[in-house]
Amino acid sequence: MAELTYSDAAKRALTEEMRHNPKVWALGEDLGRGGVFGQYAGLIDEFGPARIADTPISESTIMGAAVGAALVGTRPVVEMRFSDFALCAVDELVNQAAKNRYMFGGQGRVPLVVRQPMGLWRSSAAQHSQSLESWYTHVPGLVVVAPSTPADNYGLLKAAIRADDPVVYLEHKDLWPLAGAVADDEHTVEIGKARSVRPGRDLTVVTWSKMAQVAAEAGRQAADDGIDMGVIDLRSLWPWDTEMVLDSVADTGRLLVVHEAVQVAGFGAEVAATVAEKSGAAVRRLAGPRIPVAYSPPLEDLFRIGADDIVQAARAMLT
Repeated sequence: MAELTYSDAAKRALTEEMRHNPKVWALGEDLGRGGVFGQYAGLIDEFGPARIADTPISESTIMGAAVGAALVGTRPVVEMRFSDFALCAVDELVNQAAKNRYMFGGQGRVPLVVRQPMGLWRSSAAQHSQSLESWYTHVPGLVVVAPSTPADNYGLLKAAIRADDPVVYLEHKDLWPLAGAVADDEHTVEIGKARSVRPGRDLTVVTWSKMAQVAAEAGRQAADDGIDMGVIDLRSLWPWDTEMVLDSVADTGRLLVVHEAVQVAGFGAEVAATVAEKSGAAVRRLAGPRIPVAYSPPLEDLFRIGADDIVQAARAMLT
């Protein structure tokens, strides 16, 4: 096992895939300088500017070039810098990449990965802090992944690069420095398979991305209060592991879905509705308010969900 940060785990995954497959390459703004968060640091020295390609500041151009390159047989890794900025490239992703395989009867494939750093990160304000995963899970043809640990950021990125469909790959900005063990051997993590963070008999918490870390801490705090809280990290939002969630809820009878994105029409609503339709469990959501994220730290904290909030919501479900 190696101790790697969330950022370095993804860099190792990309490096290995580029070494194994000359058709894998990356493009985006400032990649030659290592990327905004250092997640491409040093890669241009090994692979050169043809495979670590700096682009103009035009997200639609970046995505359009990647879609075309994927259709002719390469496997682009597209860097969008911030998930908010990817909105400038939604047409190319949603109307071109996602639909090509269907509209042309499988004659074309678009095997690209769109890396979108998401979530709250130190006073980044309303245009740099959004979590927009529900936008992409709504679109047929897109795979959506949101890793929460260094190990998963390694294994899921490798799986995403090898996938034959477009993958929206959401990495939480606040997790870049998170360190954790990553197996030394090359391996992938199956897309669509959730991770059981901790078992529990009183209620099931389902979450993803950074909230999986927060929910794990909430589980430890709840245990001190005599609450046995199970936590499931979906890891993959489409497809998502309905089987693991329903099996856990069958044991606990209660579901609490937690996510950082705005609660209104968030992906948690899909999880909650699915569980409500297929079981008699009590269901509740805990997520962000429908407000822009503020620059001011005290106002930003009004949006932020902490372990105490999860424990409080769990306690309310048990009373």
